Amino acid sequence: MREPRGRHLAATRPMRRHRAWPWVLLVIFVLLVAMAGFGAYAAKTMYSQAKEVKAHEQNAVTMLSGFSGTNDLNSLDQVSQKLPQVQSETKQANDIAHGTLWNLAAKVPLVGNDIKTVQGMASTVDDITHDSIPQFINVVDQLKSAKLSEGDGQINLQPILQAQQQIKKANDSMQGEVRAYHQLPAQKAKLGMVRKAYDASDKKLDSLAEKIDELSKTFQIVPDFLGANQSHHYAVMSMTTSEVRSGGGLVGSIGSLTTNNGKIAVGDFQPNTVYIPYGPGKPTDSEMEIFNTWGPEHMSLDVRDLAAAPDTARTATMMREIWAKTPEGAKEPIDGVITIDPVFLQKLISINGNVKLSNGQVLDGQNTTEYLLNTVYKKFSPEQQDVLFGEVATQSIGNMFSNLDFQKLSQIAGIMGNMARWRHFTVYSFDKQTEQKYMENGYTGQTPSSEENPEVGVYVNEQNVSKMSWYIHRTSKITRTSTNATGARKYHVDYTMTNTMTNAELQSVPHYIMGVGGVPLGSGAEKTLIYAPAGGSISNLTFKGEATTPKQMTLNGKPLYASLATVMPGATVTFSFDVTTSPKTVSDLQLDQSPMGWEDPGVTYVNGSSQK
Repeated sequence: MREPRGRHLAATRPMRRHRAWPWVLLVIFVLLVAMAGFGAYAAKTMYSQAKEVKAHEQNAVTMLSGFSGTNDLNSLDQVSQKLPQVQSETKQANDIAHGTLWNLAAKVPLVGNDIKTVQGMASTVDDITHDSIPQFINVVDQLKSAKLSEGDGQINLQPILQAQQQIKKANDSMQGEVRAYHQLPAQKAKLGMVRKAYDASDKKLDSLAEKIDELSKTFQIVPDFLGANQSHHYAVMSMTTSEVRSGGGLVGSIGSLTTNNGKIAVGDFQPNTVYIPYGPGKPTDSEMEIFNTWGPEHMSLDVRDLAAAPDTARTATMMREIWAKTPEGAKEPIDGVITIDPVFLQKLISINGNVKLSNGQVLDGQNTTEYLLNTVYKKFSPEQQDVLFGEVATQSIGNMFSNLDFQKLSQIAGIMGNMARWRHFTVYSFDKQTEQKYMENGYTGQTPSSEENPEVGVYVNEQNVSKMSWYIHRTSKITRTSTNATGARKYHVDYTMTNTMTNAELQSVPHYIMGVGGVPLGSGAEKTLIYAPAGGSISNLTFKGEATTPKQMTLNGKPLYASLATVMPGATVTFSFDVTTSPKTVSDLQLDQSPMGWEDPGVTYVNGSSQK
């Protein structure tokens, strides 16, 4: 008897499901195996290619780093010889990193940021070598063939003026590429190899961009400095950082520099004793409170102390007031001020050639700073010291642009920016348009003023009437700790002062160096002013060592913290504090500080912080 149709169907359905599922699972399994195989092959291929990209990038950046290490147009000229090889390296890296497999992998959630970082690195470096660097090389070629010296001390400014805008355009391109590099999602990358490669290239590109930026800024101000558009009559203030002041050092001698359409004339340097009888400039009430009323040294704020305030504008204004009282000032007023110290003079001597003093001493690019900042105080009277300072300054400044050719121009351009960056050399003009250029390009010392490019300012005035600042070494560490949702960045700063005077020196050096009383002999009495970044703040300010509790004060309208640190021989004092920058911040926190008697500013940057 036949079963009903419905019953038959009901009985057969389970059998069909039982037979179909193994086939479906098998197909899925085969597909998974195939995909896994492809994934393994793709991963292996990309890993191999990533190592190729890394090798090409490192080769290219290493060849370019020869320029960043010297800050000299001559070295950029040497880079041009390697440029075809550099461009080949970056093109190969870029082609590999933008292959089909890489473009697909960039969309995968787990590894996308790693791939995008590598692709961005390759694109940026390739653009730099094919766009920014060739622009600089074209400018170099033009300057090499130009006649820069007309003889008899006359400089031909036209080639420099022509190069000015081209260098700025090339620099804008370079800085834009480096900013794009900084915006790559490297911090989100999961592969250590990617982060390490990014960090290695980042440091070298930052260094390259910094040097090129300094050169560009120098070329923006050199024509005006040399009187391209109008003549300038500057007072040149020679300072000794062995008795440090916020904006430089104690003013030892003053000369003059006149520039007119590339023609330079240097006037004789006179010791500060010539200007002291004319009294102080016109200090503000807050300057009097911080530097005169509050001791232990009650500064007279005459010509010797004109750099007590950190802003070069105040130094220049008070110098003009004193200058106007002199017979020379009555005949020819100054329209600007230049400040220089022995570190800057030593750099000039290394370019211009040795200087022989009237006492037979020969100064070169190695021994000038120590001789002027320490040796003269051991061997000569103050009157003799003034004569020697004047001799060095006159010869160095006078030879600065003499017999100018491409090589010398490149060397001068290579040092001026860095010297201005650390206040060994500053310029101020009372002409608003000229000063705007000086200010924009970093040649006028000023307290923190930019919210976009934040600085913390630490300025020191030696309160022991001595030459102890030569022995007080200052070091600092800036550590980036976090970034707020608003864009404000947070940092921790440690600022340390160490007295390096030994017991043997304490027994042998004259009191003129160690001090004349009021504070312990051989100690540094460092009146320290600490400024927050513009639009930012300082918090958790503490200190270790012998210092007064930092107090809030105001100097010429700007708030600061002030403390007196007493640094005995062999001792240290450290100020530690947290810094929050403005939400408008686009670059890492930098330090601005009073100059020391050597080039190294003693700054260490940690955790993504970098020197600019």
